[in-house]
Amino acid sequence: MSTPRKTASRSLRRASRGQSMVEYSVLNWVLLVALVVGATVKIQWSDDRQSNVIDLFLEAYEIYYDSFYFVLNLPFP
Repeated sequence: MSTPRKTASRSLRRASRGQSMVEYSVLNWVLLVALVVGATVKIQWSDDRQSNVIDLFLEAYEIYYDSFYFVLNLPFP
């Protein structure tokens, strides 16, 4: 015979699994929306320069990578 305490603990475990799935889905939705907005919204930095956030991140990563490459290829030991 099943006790009420045993069935209550099962339903609490199911509720916590459901909550984590909702949190995971909301977090993924927010990240996806941020990626779409970042890829489509263009920011005008000056009169002749206009770029979106993804381009700016890629440009910053290229500068970061080039600086490591420059330092590793220095002629000093």
